[in-house]
Amino acid sequence: MATLERAVGPFAATLLVIGGIIGSGIFLTTGSMAVALPSPTLLILAWVLGSLFALFGALTYAEMATMFPRSGGVYVFLREAFGPLWGFLYGWATLIVVLSGGIAAVAVGFAHYFSYFFPALSSTHIVAEVPLGFATVQIARSQLVAVAAIFVLGGINYLGVRSGSGTNAVLTVAKMTGLALLPIFALVSAQTVPAWTPVIPAEVTSPLAGFGVALIAVLWAVEGYYMVTYAAGEVRDPSRNLPRALTFGLLTVMAIYVVVNVAYLYALPMDELRGITRVGEAAATAMVGPAGATVIAFTVLVSTLGADAAVILGASRLFYAMAKDGVLFPAAAAVHPKYHSPHVAIIGLTAWSALLALSGTYEQLFTYVVFVSVLFSLLGGLALFQLRRARPMVDRPYRAWGYPVVPALFILGGAYMVISTLLSRPVESLAGFGLLVLGLPAYWYWTRKTHGAPAL
Repeated sequence: MATLERAVGPFAATLLVIGGIIGSGIFLTTGSMAVALPSPTLLILAWVLGSLFALFGALTYAEMATMFPRSGGVYVFLREAFGPLWGFLYGWATLIVVLSGGIAAVAVGFAHYFSYFFPALSSTHIVAEVPLGFATVQIARSQLVAVAAIFVLGGINYLGVRSGSGTNAVLTVAKMTGLALLPIFALVSAQTVPAWTPVIPAEVTSPLAGFGVALIAVLWAVEGYYMVTYAAGEVRDPSRNLPRALTFGLLTVMAIYVVVNVAYLYALPMDELRGITRVGEAAATAMVGPAGATVIAFTVLVSTLGADAAVILGASRLFYAMAKDGVLFPAAAAVHPKYHSPHVAIIGLTAWSALLALSGTYEQLFTYVVFVSVLFSLLGGLALFQLRRARPMVDRPYRAWGYPVVPALFILGGAYMVISTLLSRPVESLAGFGLLVLGLPAYWYWTRKTHGAPAL
């Protein structure tokens, strides 16, 4: 019987961490953050604190990943700490919207930048109109490009974890190289006169409120740091390589994010930075002219493709783990006899993500699950304390650095995100709860079918 193979080494695991985090956020987020927080000092501080939150989460998850070095990641942690119901609800939300919708959204972002080089494939060219209930969904050429990208990456992962992790490694190195050009542009540029003001401007009357909004944006830009834990069952020497990959990966991302944002602030005065959507291109243009914008557009192209490569690799292992536990379609637990990949899970994930990319509704669905996603981050931190209490004698090859302070700070950060999201998006938060409620009948069906009665 075919099984998954431990073929991911320490370097590939570290690049999977980096590749799963860096997508399009670093190129697009800073301009909107500057609207809420027009202070260079606080802007950089927000990126530092948001990156530290992800690092603390990575250190927390690293202990549990070495306790349970198998496919599934956070799903496994919640299942072992709080019972199968919580693990299933996490997997359910992830399957329906979080990762599948994220794959779709990032693929559409890829298609948007693809049209920068091939204008005939832009979103303005409609190729079909599909009646859907009371509405008609328009399908543009860019959406077809997004679907093609999803299936190509799905096919690469179908061929095995070596193929998937190798592709992610190449794309991650390429995107890191492109990002490294921004501070280099700043060093050689003679076209900009930086205006650094390391104080809180007088017009910022409520810095804490603006800082909270900016920090939430950063926290979403560092999402995906746990992606390698989904594929823990294929990492060689996981007790050693997983903690190192998570730690070095997050420190690298933190350094990249801070240095790139300093380059942005070097290139663009705060008044020009505020409200810009494609801030990476604007900064590169200001520093070295239109050629800089072309370089950054290509970097975004590679970056979005690489992010989806990492997510498809990790998310398919989550669904594989759920199927093995009897809470998803049994076929998703199949392993390809030649490629040793969870090929059915990969096919299902790519097909659903492609459908979301075509439907045009994934952005709304993804908004609804924001509250649920941050809630599970909070529960993921609490799982470590629960496992320390309930299973003190279980072998822990790695113990979370800074315990209990570091995991506690991660939990406090998660609580802050939950409260902020609930207050700023109450309707979407309630809709997220509704999504979880819809998962209860599915859980009842799968557990009753497999075990005879639902397990809590």
